[in-house]
Amino acid sequence: MTGVDWRLSVRGDARRAGTPPARTDFRDLLDAVDAAELAGVDGILVPRDPAGDESWVVAGAALRATRHLRVTAEFDPTFGSPVYAAKVSATLQRLSRGRFGWRLQAEPDADEARTRGDVLPSAERYRRAAEFLEVARGVWNSDPVGGNGFEGTGFEYDGDHFHVAGGGFRGILSGLPFPRVEIAGDDGAALALSARLGDVHVFAERRDAPLEDRLIALRSAAAATGRTVGVALELPVIARETDDEAWQRADRLVRQAGGEPDAADRLDAVRWAGFRAAGFGDEIGLVGSYSTVARRLREYAEAGVDTVILTGRPHIEEIHRVGEHLLHLTDPSARLLRAPRPEEANA
Repeated sequence: MTGVDWRLSVRGDARRAGTPPARTDFRDLLDAVDAAELAGVDGILVPRDPAGDESWVVAGAALRATRHLRVTAEFDPTFGSPVYAAKVSATLQRLSRGRFGWRLQAEPDADEARTRGDVLPSAERYRRAAEFLEVARGVWNSDPVGGNGFEGTGFEYDGDHFHVAGGGFRGILSGLPFPRVEIAGDDGAALALSARLGDVHVFAERRDAPLEDRLIALRSAAAATGRTVGVALELPVIARETDDEAWQRADRLVRQAGGEPDAADRLDAVRWAGFRAAGFGDEIGLVGSYSTVARRLREYAEAGVDTVILTGRPHIEEIHRVGEHLLHLTDPSARLLRAPRPEEANA
């Protein structure tokens, strides 16, 4: 079974491409969270966006407002303390019964890096991210440890960026699952970080690098460490009743954003490289009928993708489309509810 997550927007939504996103209040964002839970997706990603609401705060609100969704907060590990991040996460795990996860943004957004004058070289950022995870995992105790004032459990760490003496969680901060760690990126440093310390590596479709080759590179890096790492794929999606209707919607979004559709962006019968021109963050996603898109998602699953992270606009309407028309086609044996057979009912 392939998991299906949804990527939220923390700066608001826009009904028309090319218009600034807007949100009247925080309730609008929670309405999208409610829609995701109602639609039956497995989780939501709360992205880090310097121009949007803080991902940790949104994630906490989403966990409080839901019962089943896995909620992943994206953040920059080059800022802040890994011990404090772990402590906040322990509380969120208690609040949600283990539904909280991390997405590490080891590489900053290019526009943000230019704006703030990023001073850390890429290699140094990855080393700091690795230390961040090592410290966070080191102070975390997944097995319960009795409380004893402020005394830790003996964790010591002396790195280039972080230093811990006598660390480790006890009492109510112990006995909880460590957040599931997602790491994105295609370069060797990103793959190596996932291979050592990540749980799920996140890819995006690219024109110049087949997904199959990048999956092989990830598996090779993980095997060298004696670990296995899950695979997620981020995909914007436009799915409608028919292929023609979906492609008409794609063309309309590009025109709303002030451009003209380019036939060269149709990479094949379902993959479209025009999403960035329509205002999305990723360039390539899926366009087609519900059955066409579902077929491609099943092909990704057969290739080794464990989770797809979808997004669309407007968020609430597109989440409901996915829930009502697409999810049950992606994995019918697991997504469809059915009455038990007599022999199962009597078992």
